Amino acid sequence: MTTPDSFIIAPIRVTCKTLPARERRKGLLMIPLSVVIITFNEEKNIERCLRSVQGVADEIIVLDSLSTDRTREICRQFEVKFIEQPFLGYVEQKNKALEFTTYPHVLSLDADEVLSGELRESILEVKGNWQHDGYCFNRLTNYCGTWVHHCGWYPDRKLRLFDKRKGTWSGNTIHERYLLHDNSAPQHIPGDLLHYSYYTIDQHIDQIKKFTTMMAQVQFQKGKRPGFWKLVLNPLWCFIRQYFVRLGFLDGYHGLVICSLSACANFIKYAKTRELFSGQRRLND
Repeated sequence: MTTPDSFIIAPIRVTCKTLPARERRKGLLMIPLSVVIITFNEEKNIERCLRSVQGVADEIIVLDSLSTDRTREICRQFEVKFIEQPFLGYVEQKNKALEFTTYPHVLSLDADEVLSGELRESILEVKGNWQHDGYCFNRLTNYCGTWVHHCGWYPDRKLRLFDKRKGTWSGNTIHERYLLHDNSAPQHIPGDLLHYSYYTIDQHIDQIKKFTTMMAQVQFQKGKRPGFWKLVLNPLWCFIRQYFVRLGFLDGYHGLVICSLSACANFIKYAKTRELFSGQRRLND
């Protein structure tokens, strides 16, 4: 494969046994599956993710945004194709990763995600009888050690198993999703994708700072200046919807934290957007 100069492909030594490209399961010839993971400083998560796809993946592609921690070192323990690529944006990075897959059928994961036992079995069944352009499944999030079943965070359905010839990654700066061509509907399969989101509340707050800045830039570029009442009412409704309507209170203390920080993030996003418009007005005066 010829790659642009901006890519560094590092062959990784094989230390873990993986399945051959094709095998039989219950008498069915299974299609080969490429697993794609994008990473940046994921030393806390990547080993768990890689272990969960052993026996499911026929090929593993890790597209790394020049990590400075032990991510690459940990990947050396597994049979993966490790590729370094400066971060292009979530949509662009995930589409770029698909270019390196050998097989058209792909399972796309984030480094902080893990296949549950039930989902693993479902994917193996699909490999033996692939009939749709894509397959979706529920994602269950772990927040500071607690599994969150409400707050609007579950079932959080994701389309991550697909034929890459039948769609593409799309979306804005931070909200990316895989879209199938021709408005094709994915088939839902049982099992949860386990998402280890935040280990501490400080980590969540840091992410809010980063993402609200990115979202404010998107709103500013679209010329959408939020009014005063939107700044006041939207965060309030965000909390009411997640904590009461979507039963966040059933998730206990962490449910309250999640809903409160979500409302706070909503307010900060609009406040930062207004600040950008105010700065532009001062420059024009």
